[in-house]
Amino acid sequence: MDLQMLTTFFMWCTIFNGGILIFWTGFCLFAPDLVYRTQNAWFPLPRETFNVVIYAFIGAFKLIFLAFSLVPYVAMLMIG
Repeated sequence: MDLQMLTTFFMWCTIFNGGILIFWTGFCLFAPDLVYRTQNAWFPLPRETFNVVIYAFIGAFKLIFLAFSLVPYVAMLMIG
């Protein structure tokens, strides 16, 4: 496995994970009632608790995305 292959791998990881993050955040911003109703059918929670949980999951996913997708991709670009 060479540097070019690793750079391409991290590029596609960044694109996919960034797309998921944007989609998830947009969905929660523009259709919060739909998200709440859908999830409430499986996991009944009060609305305030649900908002905290969703916000925490989005924040955790963003940190994981930055640490394991974007930063390695930028590092590979700098090395190459």
